[in-house]
Amino acid sequence: MKLAPCASGKMRFVGQNGDMQGGRYEGPAQRLFAVRGAVQAEANEGEAILAATEELMRGLIERNGMEPEAMVSCLFTTTDDLDAEFPAVAARDLGLTMVPLMCCREIPVPGSMPRVIRVMLHFYAPEGHQPVHVYVGEAQKLRADLEAAQ
Repeated sequence: MKLAPCASGKMRFVGQNGDMQGGRYEGPAQRLFAVRGAVQAEANEGEAILAATEELMRGLIERNGMEPEAMVSCLFTTTDDLDAEFPAVAARDLGLTMVPLMCCREIPVPGSMPRVIRVMLHFYAPEGHQPVHVYVGEAQKLRADLEAAQ
C-alpha cells in the first residue's frame, strides 16, 4: 500500500492494483461487550446518588480497562425511591461527555432492594477480553451468582 494523490489533490492510500484503501484499520480484532453493575445509594439525596454512581462507574471502568473512546452507550436505572438526581450526571462528571447516556426507572417489584442504581455499559474491547461485572456493597446480594462481581 502506498500514498497517491487523488483528483482533489489530497493524498489517499492505494493498494498494488490502485484501489483505494483509505480508512481501513487492521488492528487487533474487537467485539462489542456489555457489563452490568449495581450499587445502593445511602439516601434519596443528590450527593448520595452521585457518590454511589461514581463508585460504581469507576469500578466498571477500572476492572474492565475501559477508555471513553471504546464506550458505545450506557443505560442507568433507578428504583422508584430515587429521584433527587440523574445517575448520568456522575458519569458526565467522570469525563464521559461523548458517550450516550440514558436514565430509566426500574420495575417496582414488591420487596425488592430499595435505593438501587443499576447500569449496563456497552463497549468495544479485544475479542479475548473477559468482562467483569461490578456489584458494590449491599447490591452484591442482587447477583451473588457472579463471583467476579464481588
